Amino acid sequence: MLLIESVGIGMFLSLILTETIGLAAGGIVVPGYIALVLHNPLQVCATILAGLITYLIIKMLSSYIIIYGRRLLIISILVGYLIAYVTRISPIVTLDGVSFNLQTVGFVIPGLIAYWIARQGIIPTISAMLIVSSLVRLIIIILHNGVVLP
Repeated sequence: MLLIESVGIGMFLSLILTETIGLAAGGIVVPGYIALVLHNPLQVCATILAGLITYLIIKMLSSYIIIYGRRLLIISILVGYLIAYVTRISPIVTLDGVSFNLQTVGFVIPGLIAYWIARQGIIPTISAMLIVSSLVRLIIIILHNGVVLP
């Protein structure tokens, strides 16, 4: 039920943001999913990093093939899916004896983030996504009488 509420509120707020200032929050469902894991900043960072890596791969591929429109969306989602899959195979990274879980949020989210980065830029996409995700989380907390999400 929480996922349904989060994604629904995220879609509504994304629509408002897009219609008022013309910025997309990284895809229509992205803010809702990110809002559910804001308590785990490492997972949010891993997802954003996967989106950035996806974007760089797409940019590199565009030197060899024509990528635009629907093709850009599909290739972004496929490459993002593969990167997210790799984070599921070996999600634990150890640095100086400290282990980090670098799983992404979902499989499609990194590709959607990369697609919108390609369309509107890194800073506008990431900023809009984090603002809308924070608002979604705040609304969910308010709707559930101040109970902080797990």
